[in-house]
Amino acid sequence: MQFQVPQFIEVEDKIFYRLTLKQFLYLAGGLGASVAIYLYIPIKIIAIIIILPVVAFSISLAFLKINKRPFIDVVQSSFYYFFGDKLYLWRKVEKKPVSQISEQGQGMRTSLNVPRISDSKLKDLTWSLNIKENIAPLSTKNEK
Repeated sequence: MQFQVPQFIEVEDKIFYRLTLKQFLYLAGGLGASVAIYLYIPIKIIAIIIILPVVAFSISLAFLKINKRPFIDVVQSSFYYFFGDKLYLWRKVEKKPVSQISEQGQGMRTSLNVPRISDSKLKDLTWSLNIKENIAPLSTKNEK
């Protein structure tokens, strides 16, 4: 049994002439805002000065892409950046290794708290062997 797999799912459908639904709505919103500004502001020179940025913004929303991303994503990211929290603090906490004296006749022995990184016993064993080898590397060879 054969099935048809949809292709080009990232490409939006062209609904109005050569415009997608989003592009059409951005342009229609800009046109509506421009008409409202033109009708409600009595001084037409000031109205046109206000209309120009509105038209430029609506055209940018409809067609402009920055780094292959739609302009609305850039506007949204900048809005979150300007009005979001920007205080980031990092304070380094130094941990000192804990050393204990062993009473089993071998003198001082350093022990570290090894974090549990998994439930596997084999991984825990190799982890602890690597830690002990790094603490006292080649101590048995130097004693001979």
